[in-house]
Amino acid sequence: MSNAQPLNNYVAGTWTPSSHGEQRPVHDPATAEVIATVTLTPAEEVARAVEAAHEAQRAWRDTPVVERTQPLFRFKALLEEHIEEIGRIIVRESGKTLPEAVGELRRGIENVEVACGAPMLMQGVNNEDIARGIDEHMFRQPLGVVAAITPFNFPGMIPLWFLPYAVATGNAFLLKPSERVPLTSQRMFELLEQAGFPKGVVSLVHGGKETVDAILDHPKVRAVSFVGSTPIAKYVYARATANGKRAQCQGGAKNPAVILPDADMDMGTRIMADSAFGCAGQRCLATSVAITVGEAHDAFVDRISEDAATRVVGSGLEDGVQMGPVISDVSKERVEGLIEKGASEGGRVLVDGRGRGVDGFANGYFVHPTVIDGVAPGSTLATTEVFGPVLSVMHADTLEQAIAMVNDRAFGNQACLFTRSGAAARAFRHEVRAGNVGINLGVAAPMAFFPFSGWNDSFFGDLHAQGRHGVEFYTETKVVIERWPAAWSRTF
Repeated sequence: MSNAQPLNNYVAGTWTPSSHGEQRPVHDPATAEVIATVTLTPAEEVARAVEAAHEAQRAWRDTPVVERTQPLFRFKALLEEHIEEIGRIIVRESGKTLPEAVGELRRGIENVEVACGAPMLMQGVNNEDIARGIDEHMFRQPLGVVAAITPFNFPGMIPLWFLPYAVATGNAFLLKPSERVPLTSQRMFELLEQAGFPKGVVSLVHGGKETVDAILDHPKVRAVSFVGSTPIAKYVYARATANGKRAQCQGGAKNPAVILPDADMDMGTRIMADSAFGCAGQRCLATSVAITVGEAHDAFVDRISEDAATRVVGSGLEDGVQMGPVISDVSKERVEGLIEKGASEGGRVLVDGRGRGVDGFANGYFVHPTVIDGVAPGSTLATTEVFGPVLSVMHADTLEQAIAMVNDRAFGNQACLFTRSGAAARAFRHEVRAGNVGINLGVAAPMAFFPFSGWNDSFFGDLHAQGRHGVEFYTETKVVIERWPAAWSRTF
């Protein structure tokens, strides 16, 4: 597909090529093959997409909510029908294994299901006779045009954190997916078109920084959702809010897991390995730091090292493969550089994923699972989001010391504990500074009807993605206070 025409945008219900703009290749991370070309949409074309969405939203907001959810029901059925097809697209452009790709899309479909409950989720509140003859009502109304800027690591799931809630509540929705993984969104928008949304209610624009800035600056974009690294999340949040927009911006993470001596080591190690090395470590809920407490150290390190050394790495479309490549050659170089940095700062590299190829995929961006023991608090590996299959091991003498180590970090996306003690679990969940907490879990991903929480430098905003938070983010409340004097009534 190296000679493929650039992917089209979807604006006003029409697939439209960008008239000009820089073009970028899209690579298969397992082979380095160019599988598509994407145009970075310039600001003036973004403006046309926003204007078309603004016009479409006027009629969409007046469409009864029970009618607005009907295309979502059809979209959900289409996603189910094409789940493996889309999963294979995700594998080709992001490098995941097929089970991982299908799994992420399944979590996205759950959000479509929850958003179909908008007729109840949007209900307001009423008080009759708050004063004599006076009633008060609170209604939820849509904002207008809203946008989402989504990352490469979950091209199927993360757009579905936002789109279903935005349109179900009466907004027009504009998506700017990562230019590294545009094909998944392209296919999902073909299904959205087939589901029967009115023209302009859902729009897709491909692009890079200029495209993002145009979205952040356009006065008719009322709210922006973002997922990505912390530096970019801060930038998006600052620029969006400076322009008077609502913003919810999910940033990076450095997720610790504490292993107590009473933990089920066999089960815990399997769960931790899947968390640290699943999706090649490229997820915001990947465990990247293991903190062993007391006697847990040796038993855990032996087991996790064996799992890392024997995990099957390769193309995600091949049977039996447990982990695919990282997203790009730049990412591979960065991850390997951080492994070297960890070793130079005193860490002991127990399993080294550098310089190990995969038969038949000589050009792929592969970094094998890596385990580094004795990582010091405050070191580069202890504080930097690696976003690769690298697990750093630290040690604490007590649970209290481990909790202090968990809380001594800028991020606050996730923290996990492995134990058989209910008292230890209760203390941990009460004390740790993290928005998503797992007990005997390695990936504490909330179900679609709970918010995807994040604290500290892992999130900027007030209302998170998913569930009721999503409904509240995409609506504004209107309070109506009414008086109807009895003297005005008449007999009919």
